[in-house]
Amino acid sequence: MDIFCRAFLRVPFEVFFLTFFLFNSQLLFAQNFESVGKENPLTITGGASLNQIFYAVDGIESRRNPYSYYASGNVNFNLYGWSIPLSFTWSNQQGSFQQPFNQFGIHPTYKWITGHFGYASMTFSPYTLAGHLFLGAGIEARPGKWHISTMYGRLQRAVEPDSLNESSVTPAFKRMGYGVKAGYADGNDFVHFIIFGSRDDASSINYIPDNEEIYPEENLVFSVAGGKELFSRIVLSTEYAISGITRDTRAETVKVEKYKVFNAAGGLFTPRLSSSYYNAFKTGLTYQADAFSVGLGYERIDPGYRTHGAYYFNNDLENLTANAATALFSGKVNIAVNVGVQRDNLDDSKISSMERIVGAVNVGYAASERLNFSGSYSSFQTYTNIRSQFVDINQLTPYDNLDTLNYIQISQNATLNTNYILSNNKDRRQNLNLNLIFQDASDEQGGVKQGSGNQFYMANTAYSITLVPKNITVTGSFNYNKNEAATINATTLGPTLAINKSLMDRKMRIGLSTSWNESYTNGDKVSRVANVRVNGGYSIKKKHNFNVSLVGVNRENKTEGSTDSFAEFTGTVGYSYSFSSK
Repeated sequence: MDIFCRAFLRVPFEVFFLTFFLFNSQLLFAQNFESVGKENPLTITGGASLNQIFYAVDGIESRRNPYSYYASGNVNFNLYGWSIPLSFTWSNQQGSFQQPFNQFGIHPTYKWITGHFGYASMTFSPYTLAGHLFLGAGIEARPGKWHISTMYGRLQRAVEPDSLNESSVTPAFKRMGYGVKAGYADGNDFVHFIIFGSRDDASSINYIPDNEEIYPEENLVFSVAGGKELFSRIVLSTEYAISGITRDTRAETVKVEKYKVFNAAGGLFTPRLSSSYYNAFKTGLTYQADAFSVGLGYERIDPGYRTHGAYYFNNDLENLTANAATALFSGKVNIAVNVGVQRDNLDDSKISSMERIVGAVNVGYAASERLNFSGSYSSFQTYTNIRSQFVDINQLTPYDNLDTLNYIQISQNATLNTNYILSNNKDRRQNLNLNLIFQDASDEQGGVKQGSGNQFYMANTAYSITLVPKNITVTGSFNYNKNEAATINATTLGPTLAINKSLMDRKMRIGLSTSWNESYTNGDKVSRVANVRVNGGYSIKKKHNFNVSLVGVNRENKTEGSTDSFAEFTGTVGYSYSFSSK
């Protein structure tokens, strides 16, 4: 008890007057002009909270300050759909002030047209413009079954190099981008044409240090996407994109022999010696029957494919997927199967190549209104072929060095969940639950299983009973974890008991829980951890909320050289308030 008292005696005399606000870095407006005159002109919502944390420990060095507080709040002004959210955070651990509204955007909507002005992001497709933030203007219009989207703006601001500051950000050219997406859609039948382009301004920064591989780039992407519903049950969808990237716009101009469309791009793109061209293709086929569905998917992205319209892009991959789902016995049994294969090194330019095989099965069975089963199994296999660079250097004939390093990683995961409702009436609710998890990871090299794999087992069973008239819930559970590796066999097990009760028409909540677990390594007991948690809360008119949490942990270590045994206490006292002018 002495560590509990010491925690509260260390509280300093601090006055919680918050005079600084840390506003959100973005001010976003979204207005629907049709709402003018049809609703309240102004609504204000928000809230604030303050939490104080008391801490004490005996046996080890303190892992946090003996006293800390954290305050936060938010206010949202809404005027005819124009939304201005503000927020602040403050604590005695850290605090800072930022200039508010350094990014803003206006997104007015009228019927079937929406505008984006200021800071905004739009998405045309994964291979063209995919959520990249820009400063400029954009329009999305959907008149009937037609769809037209356009954008123009700055994708990247200029950043001058700073040779005196090693920790400064990477220099960058100012990058302007534009795009158009136009198409027609009628249910699952659609066709879209996309053009997206961008260009760096080579004069936007004064100079480029010799040690920085930064060049002014140019990008132009063409894409066509379409879908068709056949016989009211089959849906076919596909997209093809080609991206031209110029690594340095100062390079000499050339004529393209293979991708001649870029020769006719006019001022949108200039082929140069530093230009490269990449393809991306994706297609899918789905068949939906009354009792089942099946689907196939294929995707191929050339090595090096990228677009200035996305922050990050996975390339050099080929995916083939298949899936099926069905419901049996009047919907009591549901089965879903997914299989996929992925490989890289499509142009054989890498020293190593990788192939992944993924399979998953999910099964659900509703035996009755009270008894339910669900299970899943997945297998993830990675096949890596590593070829030394000396293979090509020292090879005398095509038949030399056929035995390269083959490395296989296999990961399996299986789960089983069972839930049984023992009773469910106005006086009592009882529930019994069982969860089992098995995970296996193993390695093979040259067909020989290695000793680096491990297996993980987890079992959890829980029983809960709720006495409805008394608003009391009692839960008892037992947990068991086991991890088997080549030289270590670790096990942790123990019970948990929790009691929760609501009082005063559910305005007050109190809870008590305790747990005890022991850990063993190779059969020897290494530690014991016991903890007790007490929590409570009280609400007034759903606006004022008070909460208290007390946690005590006692850990006893049995092995030499390990962390010392210790006792630890953490107490939290909090208050929150929410309001609305509605």
